[in-house]
Amino acid sequence: MTIEAIWSVLHVQSWSEFWWVTVGLCGQILFMMRFLVQWVQSERERRSVIPLAFWYFSLGGGLVLLSYAIWRRDPVFILGQSTGLFIYSRNLWLIHAEKRRQG
Repeated sequence: MTIEAIWSVLHVQSWSEFWWVTVGLCGQILFMMRFLVQWVQSERERRSVIPLAFWYFSLGGGLVLLSYAIWRRDPVFILGQSTGLFIYSRNLWLIHAEKRRQG
């Protein structure tokens, strides 16, 4: 496959756009990993659980996707990711605060 064909598939016209789309795809993969981690852990425990790694993948994927959204100047995408980042951060704060209280 030629570079022109890859750029056509990704809808990019420059190396700068290519690398930003690559960043966006990596962010999406990180974001997807949270569901994989949650599913595997739930299968192991035979009940629905949300492991700590779910929140870290959410935060990492959200940060990378927010960077991509800012580059795209997409206000809908920016609002969605920034709101999510607040929620992921708050959940991690609550989890770690509970662990500190317990010991």
